[in-house]
Amino acid sequence: MGQEQNRILLCAGTSMAALLLLAWLYAKVFSANVTTFELWKLHQQAGFSMADHEAMLANYSLDFPLRRLVRGNDRIRLDITGFACHSDLYCQLCIANKEVRIDNRNLTVYIPSSQSEVSQMNIKPHPTLDPLKYVTSVQIVTGEANSPPCDFKHNVPALVFSSGGYTGNLFHEMDELIIPLFITSRHFRSYLKFVITDYKAWWVSKYRRILSRLSRYEVINPAVNGSVHCFPGAVIGLKFHGFLALNSTDIPGGYSMYDFKHFLAETYNLKHRNVYEIKREKPLLILISRGKTRRFVNENELVAMMEELGFEVVVTMPNRMSNLNKFSELLNSCSVLVGAHGAGLTNEAFLPAGAVAVQVVPLGLDWAAAAYFGEPARPMGVKYLEYKIEPEESSLFQTYGKDDPVVSDPQAIFAKGYLAARAVYIDQQNLKINVERFRETLVKAKELIQEPSDG
Repeated sequence: MGQEQNRILLCAGTSMAALLLLAWLYAKVFSANVTTFELWKLHQQAGFSMADHEAMLANYSLDFPLRRLVRGNDRIRLDITGFACHSDLYCQLCIANKEVRIDNRNLTVYIPSSQSEVSQMNIKPHPTLDPLKYVTSVQIVTGEANSPPCDFKHNVPALVFSSGGYTGNLFHEMDELIIPLFITSRHFRSYLKFVITDYKAWWVSKYRRILSRLSRYEVINPAVNGSVHCFPGAVIGLKFHGFLALNSTDIPGGYSMYDFKHFLAETYNLKHRNVYEIKREKPLLILISRGKTRRFVNENELVAMMEELGFEVVVTMPNRMSNLNKFSELLNSCSVLVGAHGAGLTNEAFLPAGAVAVQVVPLGLDWAAAAYFGEPARPMGVKYLEYKIEPEESSLFQTYGKDDPVVSDPQAIFAKGYLAARAVYIDQQNLKINVERFRETLVKAKELIQEPSDG
């Protein structure tokens, strides 16, 4: 009896040791350049055969990155049932670590279950709430449903997300798609396949470099690929951490804005990691020129003042910024980026550490300016300055007069709702900057680029 107990304890101890070793091995393979052969040698030392190694690594390497996307009760549910969803203020994310079938003809994901009862739910695989009217729903069916047979079988998980929403605007593309896509998929080390609903060919082309580094496989466009694809697991939706944000402690954990900036630098072959590495006769200042609203109506005066201060000035229009392959190189040589509140300031993500972003804050847009571009700048390693205009510098001053609530009390206009405020402060406002007053801000920017940075 004692020998039998010892044998049981020995087996249990060996199993626990195997699990601990496997966890350590997986952490090594996904955090360092450890080869499969080196892992096999480590397994041999622990008494595993090559077949054991391949089977265990195959199972664990699929399960681990999927489990990282949920915590607490959601993770327990995933472990028990093979399917779990996580919801928060901004997004809904569903994960399956068992075989799923995706029917592209009707955007339905079939997830088998031991329960006979069939359950259905719809999810819009896109973060943030506002643009969801432009996002097509994906249906998830669990239980013993009559799922269609597989036309194609894949050996990596699927990530289903929508390229709908407010694409066409750089801020929304980076904030609601590119950064959430990085957060959700980077820890898979490109071993997953993208299924992109609301497929936009121009968007896929624009971000092809990023997509190809996050997934080593061709993307699937359900609109033209009306077949059934089977995967060993799936993620439906994207994780969102906040405006232009990556929080290292949030799900899946571990990634920061520094990691994302490093990823962008490698993706676009950017050579300057810090502003002090830039070797130019004059520091480069990029001025974002807007064509419609929030225009600098005295732009030529601003450029003349900037050049007097010793900057080499490049005035950039939105059409030039759309080609990230080329424009990212210019941004990487930029010491100071200047623009009125708007999507163009999203380009601060491509600036080298220690560069300065100067945001001109129009009337009524203080909160949006700080939340969208001011607060994200520091985690990017970018130094940030604001120039808040005086009422007289806004075209709204001439249109409404100084005593109108539009000028004297913007909060009263926002109290009427976002659309009412947007119609005034976003869509109607242009700027005539006090050049001498703005000069002080740019003098400060020039001083900042000469100071040491943390990057």
